Amino acid sequence: MNETPPFLPVHVISGFLGSGKTTLLKSVLASEAFGDSAVLINEFGDMGLDDRLLGEIAEDTVLLSSGCVCCTIRGELSDALRRLLSQRQNGEIPAFQRVVLETTGLADPGPIASTITADPVLRHHLRPGTNLTLVDAVNAIESLQRHPVWEAQVAVADKLVISKTDLVDTSRIDHIHDLLNTINPAAQRLEREALDQCSDTLFASGPHLERFTHSQAKTWLGPWRKTVDPEKSSHLSDMLSFRLAFDGELDWTCFGLWLSMLLNRHGNDIMRVKGVLHVKDDHRPVVLHGVQHTVHPPEHIETWPDDDHRSELIFITRGITAMRVADSLDTFMRTVSDHPCPRISHA
Repeated sequence: MNETPPFLPVHVISGFLGSGKTTLLKSVLASEAFGDSAVLINEFGDMGLDDRLLGEIAEDTVLLSSGCVCCTIRGELSDALRRLLSQRQNGEIPAFQRVVLETTGLADPGPIASTITADPVLRHHLRPGTNLTLVDAVNAIESLQRHPVWEAQVAVADKLVISKTDLVDTSRIDHIHDLLNTINPAAQRLEREALDQCSDTLFASGPHLERFTHSQAKTWLGPWRKTVDPEKSSHLSDMLSFRLAFDGELDWTCFGLWLSMLLNRHGNDIMRVKGVLHVKDDHRPVVLHGVQHTVHPPEHIETWPDDDHRSELIFITRGITAMRVADSLDTFMRTVSDHPCPRISHA
């Protein structure tokens, strides 16, 4: 019997209709690097698996020649993941080490993390992995104008893969990068046409995959520190992105209570929150990361990213302003803590 080690990562591939998810998934399914993976897709039909099919395990589960287990999602995602874990535990399928999940083109991938962490079975075996979103260079601007879910897919991404760059000119690509900067400037960006054969690096170095280092923290803080306007909007919707900085030390207990209450009340509208915190009575910085209602366990890093030791929080929200968040924290800290809230700045 195959024992399931805890916390197998669940990586998510999202992107609007026609962005190239199927093409990317075909690379994943053909890659030896993903031979120990389980891939959850919507339909077998579009994948062209016949030439790589080793056998049918169940009605909705097949084994490919690469060693990859490929399944279709029927009904609820939680049921599909539970079924995979059960098949793995019973030795019916190979002992996969990760799950790669394809969302539909019209899906908001944000709730997937809470699906995993809130389920009494899944949370003991799985953990949120990297959110990877494909951005169609041909249709990105039009998709933003017509479909709010496109912006949500970009907002929750750890990595943005820009596809079809060979079909547009450089001015449009520059425009798309400017657009992405207003929504999620800290996400790593790749051009689909420049990617080599699909490998583990596609999902490596996400904030859920490994312990943060000070250089990783500096990488995703950098773009926000260069922002001229402390609160940015895409101007086509109510999505906002902003950074809050705090002088002095934070009371960790009070801060944690406040953040839990904030996300419990407004989690649907807080797409992402990241932070490096200067906590009272601890010289090590604390890294924080959350998606909507879900906050992942905080981690310590040994050294600060640079000489700036202020606490910093990065938010991507739907209609919730920097002033509203800052006032909420200030009011809460003054109410429940003996220590006043550190001075908050929006830049």
